[in-house]
Amino acid sequence: MSLITEKFDYKSLSRASISGKRYYETPSGDAVPSVTTVLDATKDKTGLIEWRKRVGEEKAKEITTEAAGRGTRMHKYLEDFIDTGDWPLAGSNPYAQQANKMAEVVRENAFSYLEEIWGSEISLYMPNMYAGTTDLVAVYKGNPSICDFKQSNKLKKEEYVEDYYLQLVAYAEAHNEIYGTTINEGHIFMCTSEFQYQQFDIWPDTYAKWRNEWYNRLHDYYSKMA
Repeated sequence: MSLITEKFDYKSLSRASISGKRYYETPSGDAVPSVTTVLDATKDKTGLIEWRKRVGEEKAKEITTEAAGRGTRMHKYLEDFIDTGDWPLAGSNPYAQQANKMAEVVRENAFSYLEEIWGSEISLYMPNMYAGTTDLVAVYKGNPSICDFKQSNKLKKEEYVEDYYLQLVAYAEAHNEIYGTTINEGHIFMCTSEFQYQQFDIWPDTYAKWRNEWYNRLHDYYSKMA
């Protein structure tokens, strides 16, 4: 049985790739950039460039490709669990088994605090500005929240996940605009490849800070595109 409590009539948005960047088509027919496209175009990539130089382009590509595949599998296990209420089996593939175990770590640490799940893999948009897909809209410890699942090769310091906070705020702002909610809370549920759990949270008292930062980044993006 699905774990979803249908509170809103969520609609999917069509995706498109323009110059290698992800865009979404909104109901009005406009093509707007994804949240990740905005963040990628406006972030400081100095550290990433230095890391690629240090490990070499070939090794860097191998690491990022493996991480992306692992993250996709982990997300799928969690999505299937939400959709059916049954925990999916991983089979004999060792990569699938690892991702399944990572998903299980997220479930064990986060899901007991989810009082309602309103939707999984939800398309959200801010008219004429941006769009994206959040992993989860749910009631976390009594409060409506935007939640995302993340995987990592190792434990992260908080200063390295600031763009994750901006993702949460961007989705919350879009949800509030389209569905008339007042979401001001977000949570990142993260598991490393070594099955270590981390959680990063936006609470109501820090929401305005991250909202302002998100709109500053969005302004920077459109300034560059002008």
